[in-house]
Amino acid sequence: MKALILSGGKGTRLRPLTYTGAKQLVPVANKPILWYGIEEMVTAGITDIGIIISPETGQEVQTKTGDGELFGANITYILQEKPAGLAQAVQVARPFLEDSPFVMYLGDNLIQQGDLSHFLKQFSIEHQDALILLRSVSNPSAFGVATVDENGRVLQLIEKPKVPASNLALVGVYFFSNLIHDAINCIQPSARGELEITDAIQCLIDQQKRVTACKLEGWWLDTGKKDDLLEANRLILDTYLEKSITGEIDAQSSVIGRVQIGAGSKVINSTIRGPVVIGNNCYLENCFIGPYSSIADNVILIDTDIEHTVVLENAKIAGIHQRIIDSVIGQRAQLTVAPRRPKALRFMIGDDCQIELT
Repeated sequence: MKALILSGGKGTRLRPLTYTGAKQLVPVANKPILWYGIEEMVTAGITDIGIIISPETGQEVQTKTGDGELFGANITYILQEKPAGLAQAVQVARPFLEDSPFVMYLGDNLIQQGDLSHFLKQFSIEHQDALILLRSVSNPSAFGVATVDENGRVLQLIEKPKVPASNLALVGVYFFSNLIHDAINCIQPSARGELEITDAIQCLIDQQKRVTACKLEGWWLDTGKKDDLLEANRLILDTYLEKSITGEIDAQSSVIGRVQIGAGSKVINSTIRGPVVIGNNCYLENCFIGPYSSIADNVILIDTDIEHTVVLENAKIAGIHQRIIDSVIGQRAQLTVAPRRPKALRFMIGDDCQIELT
């Protein structure tokens, strides 16, 4: 069994964070989203992993993730020259996949840890040709949508239908036998110019192959937007964070609940109320850090209150006299108060930023 993780695409929904980096490397609880998928594969016993990368961000993904040694896996990187669809990514990966059955996983998705092993066992025991995971959603027209009979057999798949036949969305985790390659060879590009994996699976259905669906009961998040990223951060901190403090905390500071503070970090006259994770070599002074906040390495926070917020590496926030909530602060960003008069707001704001002033 092999795994194929998709880590290409342009990440337009997470701009401006993804103008300069891969969306799959944006951290959740201070760990790149992509790494959760890799760890899930290894936990399920799959260590031969191919990662689809794009020309724009592929080198960054390779440099950050490495050859797999960090995870106990063997990682092969596969370049997809342009985002021409999930099925086209499988075509590009055929030399790596050969004729092995495989699981395909979208690298910007998060599912509750441990779920993959259960579905992999079912796929293997029942010798299915395809197994897809589904989840009830409120906006099915934004996803691939399935109709399923009472026995779990998939009857029809449609990619982003204007009038959905059900509210069952494809989660972004697929198990395939090698028959999927022939099915992909039978399909044509969709109206948006891509080879859709839903069309390939529909081809298997039309050929009376064994295509079944399982409903994912645990949580699942597509982290493509800011609010989804924050919700993923909340769930990971709520579910998996364990208390660990290796940084320095002075006598005037208070740390309450499950909090991680990395090596070389200093906390001075501050209150931290977990669940919170703080990376290495951070400096916090006169701050309140509220629940569900993740602070990456080398961040400076002075005279700042934050809550339910993700702060990326090398950011600096100082002297902001309003609590920052429900926010994502990008790498190397600086939020400070100018000493000059007259008092006014001064911005340098990039494309696609979202700022709310109250």
